[in-house]
Amino acid sequence: MSHVLTLVAPAGGLAAATLARLRTALADLGADAGTPDWLAPDEAADIAFAGLSPEQATAAARATLEEAPVDAIALPAEGRRKRLLLADMDSTIVTSETLDELAAYAGLKDRIAAITRRSMNGELDFREALAERVGLLAGLDAAALEETWKATEITPGAQALVATMRAHGAHCAIVSGGFTFFTGRVAERLGFHAHYSNTLGVADGKLTGLVEEPILDRDAKLATLKRLSAEHGLPLSDALTVGDGANDLAMLQAAGLGIAFRAKPVVAAAAQARVDHADLRALLFAQGYRAEEIVAA
Repeated sequence: MSHVLTLVAPAGGLAAATLARLRTALADLGADAGTPDWLAPDEAADIAFAGLSPEQATAAARATLEEAPVDAIALPAEGRRKRLLLADMDSTIVTSETLDELAAYAGLKDRIAAITRRSMNGELDFREALAERVGLLAGLDAAALEETWKATEITPGAQALVATMRAHGAHCAIVSGGFTFFTGRVAERLGFHAHYSNTLGVADGKLTGLVEEPILDRDAKLATLKRLSAEHGLPLSDALTVGDGANDLAMLQAAGLGIAFRAKPVVAAAAQARVDHADLRALLFAQGYRAEEIVAA
């Protein structure tokens, strides 16, 4: 079979009957669809197929699933396992937008979060939105950074994603429009090889309201993907990228596998694959990893 359709649901949410309906839907479109292969009981499975494009198979799966909380990712069967992971941080590897949470200590969370939402959905220029948000925090005590970090939560599945890909030889990096104060700590906690992000200006124990140049934006994320691929002697087809915002879209579209994770509408609509329901282990299942191969957090 030339392609694989991977179905992933929150643990216990994938039924054999659902897989049977999906296999029938593919066959009705003229595909040759194989017997479902469970990657994790009641959670993830592959259906190998031929005769349809990945886009056709994904569309058929979503139509069949309707509102069921099951993610569908269709890929070529060859080259599924990637050797480079490049991940956004905010609302991807961690559950929150760290800048928005930092703004809470200045009493500006709602105001800044509104700008963040518009920026991440592509309605505002990223650089301008970043400068505006950070400018509003000028004078905030830098101790708020540590308090924000203490409250930051890792997204379920992130630890397993990094540990498993590292164990199988992949280079793993964070690339974020957020700040080194947070990306460095997340990278250390989860075992990323490297992190790339912006530097928040601090002087005399206070935020200056400035971001140091150069700014890591959408173009810089794509450039980082290309640079790391070249440094490791890998084609872009061997890269997996994941993110949720408009500044992630270029790297999502350029990688061999780019996944919009619980993404903003403009990103979910344009990315080659998306995960709306499952946790970050879905990125492992999409690569064909079985439950017993996943390194426990």
